[in-house]
Amino acid sequence: MTGLFQLASVFAMLSLLAVGGGSAVLPEMQTLLHQHFNFSQTEFVHAYSVGQLAPGPNMLAVIIMGEMIDGLSGAIIVALAFFIPSSILCLYAGRLWMRIGDTPWRHSLQQALEPISIGLMCSGVYTIARESLVSWQSCAIALVVGALLLKTKINPVILILGAGMIGLLGAYLA
Repeated sequence: MTGLFQLASVFAMLSLLAVGGGSAVLPEMQTLLHQHFNFSQTEFVHAYSVGQLAPGPNMLAVIIMGEMIDGLSGAIIVALAFFIPSSILCLYAGRLWMRIGDTPWRHSLQQALEPISIGLMCSGVYTIARESLVSWQSCAIALVVGALLLKTKINPVILILGAGMIGLLGAYLA
C-alpha cells in the first residue's frame, strides 16, 4: 500500500505543477519516476509515445506509466491522482478568473504566465527528444514528420504510426 500512496502523492504533486498542460511537467515526471520507482528513460519515452496515440487528453500516458509501475491499481491511482487535483484547481481558478474580470491585474498575470508555460512545454519536448533522437535516422524521421505536420492536414496518428513502422523496419533490417 505504501507504493500506491507514494504513486498517488507523486502524481498529485505533478498534477498541481502542470501549468500550461501536462507536457510542462515531463522533465520532473521523468526524474521522479526514476528516483522513486526506478522507471528508466526508455520506459518513460515508450509510455509517453503510446499515450499520445490514444484519443483524449494528451497526458493519458500517465495511466500507462501507473500500470507499468503497479498494474491495474497503479493505473487507477495515477489517473485519479493526476487528473482530479488539477481539475479542482482549474475549477476554482476559473471562477476567480471570471470574478476579477478585465482588470489590469488579470492582464499582467496572464502575460507573466504565458512565457512560463511556453518554457515549461519546451522543456517537456526537450526531455522526450533527448531520449528519442539517438541516431541520424530518428532525427530524419522526426524532421519529416514535423514538416508534414506543419505543411499538411494528415492525421498525426497516421504520421506517428508511419514513423513507428519505419523505425521498426529500420531496426529489423539492421
